[in-house]
Amino acid sequence: VQLQASGGGLVQAGGSLRLSCAASGRAFSTFTMAWFRQGPGKEREFVAAIRSSGGNTRYADAVKGRFTISRDNGKRTVYLQMNSLKSEDTAVYYCACAADRTLITGAMSGDRHYDYWGQGTQVTVSS
Repeated sequence: VQLQASGGGLVQAGGSLRLSCAASGRAFSTFTMAWFRQGPGKEREFVAAIRSSGGNTRYADAVKGRFTISRDNGKRTVYLQMNSLKSEDTAVYYCACAADRTLITGAMSGDRHYDYWGQGTQVTVSS
């Protein structure tokens, strides 16, 4: 599986961006997809995840109510709509995937449970 993230950029605080992550391979519809981020001088942290069917999502507390994860299995793409961006959202954003059947719900926020990673896309929020 190869993942290609895109959509990052420079935006003012309060603005919006939509990230996309396109996946290769026919198994996309069986994967849990997630977004993680790593800010300058920080460890990588969980942002959001979505189950293969799209019916179960998880969010980090820091982004709840502002970010929305979604997916289009026909296009093999997962999205992260980011609204009301803050300077602390500045980070490199990574998409990742793991087979649904191997990932229990309680582990959706753990980066060590994901098998494939994209290259990252930079999001910079200016205050």
